[in-house]
Amino acid sequence: MIRPIVKWLGGKRQLLDDLIPLIESIRPRGSVYVEPFLGGGAVLFELQPSRAIVNDLNSDLINVYETVRDQTDALIERLKEHELNHCREYYYTVRAWDRSEDYQAMDAVERAARLLYLNRTCYNGLYRVNKAGHFNVPIGRYEHPTIVSEQSIRAVAEYLQRNDVTLCNEDYRAVTARLDGNIFVYFDPPYQPLSQSSSFTSYTDQNFLYDQQLELRDLCCELRARDIPFVESNSDCDEIRSLYEGFEIKTVRATRALNSVGSKRGAINELLIYYRRRGGD
Repeated sequence: MIRPIVKWLGGKRQLLDDLIPLIESIRPRGSVYVEPFLGGGAVLFELQPSRAIVNDLNSDLINVYETVRDQTDALIERLKEHELNHCREYYYTVRAWDRSEDYQAMDAVERAARLLYLNRTCYNGLYRVNKAGHFNVPIGRYEHPTIVSEQSIRAVAEYLQRNDVTLCNEDYRAVTARLDGNIFVYFDPPYQPLSQSSSFTSYTDQNFLYDQQLELRDLCCELRARDIPFVESNSDCDEIRSLYEGFEIKTVRATRALNSVGSKRGAINELLIYYRRRGGD
């Protein structure tokens, strides 16, 4: 039952059949698993490493995982209250909470339950914020949304409680700057858009643009020079292929369901870029 508890744009559940064998063939035995762009955590929860360092710049998302781990029962009870009150008017009332000066003063359970409630009831499970950092996704068209996934929440809580998993909320470069020893890194950054109109980077109020893709490539070059193995997921486009010329690259097929135009939904190519430690394990 350990599976993602949030629906996250770009989630990797559909790529697990390609990702997991590749990671397992590259990841050294006994290494610490590091994931600087955690998101929905599909790869983490599939691998279930006993030692991990995971990070996301989205403070509300990291608060969800910390609350799931530390205040499981209180979180489930608050979600049940949201479920009882759910309707269109209630959704927009809860969505507007982050416009209030009191939002940051709300306790961890309240903020975590809000994100999970909105995630389960908003349009297509999309997480998006505007330039002010306010959640701005409209309500979804669900007759009976699943708001309380109690089994999944408890399974994730047990995994986080029983293992050495460090949760971080900072820029990915701060996390990777501290890396040393026997480690493996999985990068799942916001993808380079396939076209200008398809760009979506507002997971937080700080965009991840081409200059950031270039910085990430430079970091991958640094990891390779230090003989640290990694895998990165990204879009299959000329910019990314050019940036990672000289790296090993595997092309995989992924299904994208998030598009307002039905004809633009379907399977597309994505890239797995990787470096295998010299000499293996």
